[in-house]
Amino acid sequence: MSDFRIKTYPVGQIGTNCYIIFREQFNKAIIVDPGDEGANILEQCRKLSVTPEVILLTHGHFDHIMGVEEIKRAFPEVVVYAGEKEKVLLTDPSVNLSANIGRPCSFNADRYVTDGETLEAAGILAHVIATPGHTEGCVCYYMKEEDVLISGDTLFLESLGRTDLPTGDQFKIINSIRQKLFPLPGDTMVYPGHGSVTTIGHEKSYNPVASYRG
Repeated sequence: MSDFRIKTYPVGQIGTNCYIIFREQFNKAIIVDPGDEGANILEQCRKLSVTPEVILLTHGHFDHIMGVEEIKRAFPEVVVYAGEKEKVLLTDPSVNLSANIGRPCSFNADRYVTDGETLEAAGILAHVIATPGHTEGCVCYYMKEEDVLISGDTLFLESLGRTDLPTGDQFKIINSIRQKLFPLPGDTMVYPGHGSVTTIGHEKSYNPVASYRG
């Protein structure tokens, strides 16, 4: 039986899914998209008896990044990863929209990753898939050995991310889903940035992107 675990914690004003991912044999964890409530996320780590090792960001919108600095203050050694084309969102509060809610947030990732890279942390391998569209630098993280895809705001249950925000592009997000995500095995579990878990197979049958002919 696998000791791989993924816990979901909706955080912030629009319920962004923050994920804490770990193996029971280790005391280290991956945190994905700590969108707010950094203290709460750290408390959940404490309850799980894990220490954050890395933060993986799917993209730079405020509701996916607002908890990063609080976690970094508590654990300065934590390494923050983001897509190579997402620097402008992370460093400009007007573009990541944090200025709009009166809580300007700006920082640099420790490492900007590229399509096809493989990251290893907390005993887990995560393959980077660049999926521009929701933002130019959006990435998904595919944990092939666990049949898990962290899709951020690219792919949702029977839906897809909006493209009317800075650096968004409808044509690109549709291509990203069809060309990068739909070829994954059908039983791959998809953990999105908002809402419920789905599978690649379900989305290939029921997502409107599957029948798009634009």
